[in-house]
Order: sequence, then structure tokens, then C-alpha cells
Amino acid sequence: MNDRDVVLQAFAQTVQLHQQVALERVEEIVRAATVIGQALAAGRKVLTFGNGGSATDAQHLAEELVGRFLKERRAVPVIALTADSSILTAVGNDYGFEAVFARQVEALGQRGDVAVGLTTSGGSKNVNLALVRAREQGLATIGLTGRDGGETARLVDVHVNVPGSSSARVQEVHRTILHVWCELVERDL
Repeated sequence: MNDRDVVLQAFAQTVQLHQQVALERVEEIVRAATVIGQALAAGRKVLTFGNGGSATDAQHLAEELVGRFLKERRAVPVIALTADSSILTAVGNDYGFEAVFARQVEALGQRGDVAVGLTTSGGSKNVNLALVRAREQGLATIGLTGRDGGETARLVDVHVNVPGSSSARVQEVHRTILHVWCELVERDL
């Protein structure tokens, strides 16, 4: 395959996956945005987390809602649990990497808050342990996944699945979903 074909194939795959998710997952996408928006309107906060590219997507969600997405409005409390290297390394060293998000949910999460876990596999142990901890503490839970949703699908109140097998293509659709959430939440704030 030549360079041009690689480019065309990548775009075709992501367009196809975007269209599939747009047709099959609208209700879940809206439900997740509603959960986030209602919590923020009630003065609660959102805790978001993931690994690798999903970590940067978690941080992107936080920056769009703490700052602004499309319009001027009040700042809202969204915390990316991926951003504090001191906490991540201390908890990882003392408790194991599986605990890096669960420990932060335990410290920061309160009943009525929302936990948003991002995982392209649905099998990230540290994401899933944090979602379990969140439910134990009375947080609403949202999973944004790829593939078949894995274990994450069974652990959350709202599951938004992007049924792709390529992490790159899944993350591209995840970014669109995050932007749609921001637009819906911001519209209602």
C-alpha cells in the first residue's frame, strides 16, 4: 500500500466509524451528557481518567469544561485524574498502578459526582477499579470504550461504546463524542 492509500484508508475508516456511532449510539451519548450536565448544574464535579491517549482525552474534557468550549460561561469543576504526576507515581509505587485512579476517586469523589472512565479496550484495570470505587461512593459512572466495551461496559451506569478494533480510530471518535458532550453541557449551563 502506498502513502496515499494509507491516508485514504485511515480517513475512510474513521468516517465509517463516526457514521456508525452517530446512527447507533445517539441515545447513550445524550444520556451521558445529561448525567454530566445535571451533576455540574447541581454543584457537583466530574472526575475523568484513562491511560495513554485516553489520558490526554480525559485532560481534554477537563480543559474544555473548566475553560470554555464554544461560549463564555462560568467555569465548572472537572478534574482529570491523569494530570498529577506526583500522585500517579506515589500511588503507583505504594499501591500499584492499578490503584492510581481508584485512590484519587476515594479521596475526591462524593455522592452525586460523576466518574468518566475512558478505555479503548474496556479492560484497563486501573480504570475499572476506579469505576468500582466510584459506584461504591455514590458517584454516577460513565464509560467511554472501544471494541465490545469489555468489563467497563458492565461496571457503569451509562456506557458509550465505539465498536472499533483500532485504538487510533476509536480515539478519533472518542474525541468527537467528548466535543459533543461539551457542546450539550455548555448549552445547558
